[in-house]
Parts: sequence; C-alpha cells; structure tokens
Amino acid sequence: MPQTLSVIKAGIGGWVGHTAMHPEILAHAREAVARGVAQGLLIDAQAHACGDDVFLLLSHAHGTDNEVVHRFAWDTFVAGAEIARGLGLYGAGQDLIADAFPGNVRGTGLGCAELTLEERQSEPVVVFMADKTATGAFNLPLFQAFADPFNTSGLVLSEALHQGFAFEVHDVREQRRIMLTTPEEAYDLLALIGAPGRYAVRAVVSRATGEVAAVASTDRLSRLAGRYVGNDDPTAIVRCQGNFPSVGEVLEPFATARIVAGSMRGSHAAPWMPVSAAQATASRFDGPPRVVALGFQLHEGRLGVARDLFDDPAFDAARAEANRIADYLHRHGPFEPHRLPLDDMEFTTMPGAALKTASRWIDL
Repeated sequence: MPQTLSVIKAGIGGWVGHTAMHPEILAHAREAVARGVAQGLLIDAQAHACGDDVFLLLSHAHGTDNEVVHRFAWDTFVAGAEIARGLGLYGAGQDLIADAFPGNVRGTGLGCAELTLEERQSEPVVVFMADKTATGAFNLPLFQAFADPFNTSGLVLSEALHQGFAFEVHDVREQRRIMLTTPEEAYDLLALIGAPGRYAVRAVVSRATGEVAAVASTDRLSRLAGRYVGNDDPTAIVRCQGNFPSVGEVLEPFATARIVAGSMRGSHAAPWMPVSAAQATASRFDGPPRVVALGFQLHEGRLGVARDLFDDPAFDAARAEANRIADYLHRHGPFEPHRLPLDDMEFTTMPGAALKTASRWIDL
C-alpha cells in the first residue's frame, strides 16, 4: 500500500534570539503529533528541532499535498506560535506569513518535502534538517549522492544505480520546473543548479524503477513575503540502499564543509556544518549554518527510533573545516564574497540603502 512521508517545518519562535528551540515549543509539537497518531490521521509521527525551527515528520496514507494533513501541520504551528508569544520568544510566528490556511501549506511560509512510496522489505530513509541556510543548499549534496561516481561508487558498481537518475529542478524566480537526466545531461544540470539562489533540486527519480528517491523543500520565504523574514532552512528526504545510494554515500557529501547562503540575516556566504541534533544551535554570527541527518528504518509506516547520523567523529574534520572557513569569511566583513551578491539581497535592507543615494548619482 502506498504511504507518504511528509516533513513540514517552520520557525515559530527562537530561544534565545534565533539560536535554538524552546523546550516548551518542542514539547507542544510532540504532543500534537502524538494526538494525530491517536486520532488515526497519521500512522506515525515525530517532532524534532534544528536550530530555532520545528520539523514535523508525518507518516500517513493520504498522499502528497493532502489538505487534512497540511491543515494539521498548520494548526500545530499556529498554536505553537501562540505559546512562543506567551514566552516572549524572538520572531514568534515569523514563518506563518499567510493570514489563514489556504488548503495547502505551499506559499504559507512553511517548508515542505513529501515523498510517496511503496515500502520495500527494508526501507532506510534519511531526513535532513537545515538551519540558517537557504533553499538550494541541497543542490550539491543531492547531485553528488545521485550523479557523481567519485562520491557514489554504486553508480559504477551497482546495476540498479548504473542507469542513473532524473532531477526535477525548480526555477524559484520564474516558478517553473524542468526534468534533466543523468549522466547524459549532467553538464546541463550543473549549469542550472550551480546557481542555488535561483535553481533548486526539488526531486530525484530513479530511471531504473521510476521511484522517487529524494525530495527537498524549495519555497523561498523572502519571495513569498516580499521582504526578508529569515532563512528558508530547507529540509530533504532521501531513500537509501537497494536501488538508491547507500546511507554512507548519501552522507558523504557532508564530509566537506560546503559554502551556502544564509548565516546572519540570511545575507552571507558561510560553511555548512554537519552536526548532531544536540549541536544544532547556531550562535556564532547565526552560524555556521547547521545540518542534521536523522536516519529511520521505516517499517509498516512506522518511523521507529531516530538515528542521529552526524553524531559521529568521522565528521569532526568537516566541523573543524567549517570553523576555519567561517573565520576566514568573517574577516571580509560587509564585503563580498562574505556578503551575498546584490541580486541575492533584493529583499533585505539593501534596496532601501541604495534608494537613499539614488538622486546623487551623476552620469559619467
């Protein structure tokens, strides 16, 4: 029977500032998803935190974009935002940019990644949760995991992976999408997703079986709100083993601290640090941006116990590398490449600052 795994997230109040999630907010989310299971809406569910964002992991039989499931998540976040306001938390309800639930969480400010699957005899799944970074951050890790044989030896050695994968890419500015296949169109794919501020990988599909292998959230908060309202803090779901890359191949891209957009006020380039759930509290210059990987052995729709995959000394070198890169970039202050290019800052205070001097320019 097909089942759906939905990861829906939001920033509804930070403790302290934007650094972490208040225990009462996380407790509220966990109580809410437990009720959803008890009422029969959900097969299983968990709530986790990465930085100041709550991530709801919902296993159910209702398919993607289901109004009832999405309303459940929306209501959970709205109630959580009220708790955040009562606690005086910073940015309470900041991601809830819609005035009311429109029937679907897309365009409301919530991040959403959903994947419908026919459960295999063994179904390992990794859920990635990011904080202090932007949509498109998963472009490089997903390309490496599903299209780079130097990262994923299974593309060469495994018959199931040898046929390659198709990538669904979203143009987040023009609101359009395209499918590109690898390995044949790998260069065309890279030409697009190498600009993650505009093009974001939404899904990866196995060419051998037609199954969806991975999905990532692609909504841009600033473009939805028309102003800066915080980092997008994307999420991704990746199926592993068998017809897909192994768990180790999916995690390997994070052994290097790649540069992503985000950090302070969402306006800087910074290294992406793989951390355990306990260390997903970015406090230095709102960074370095963090990513948590939770592994689940999905069975009969049940998530089971979460395995904290980056809680591993094998990623210590990436964490040290991230700190070194952060030191170097911070020394640039408000100059590029530390500060993002102007095109990526159109929803910050930069346009207003440029307007102040607009009348004083003289043609050369």
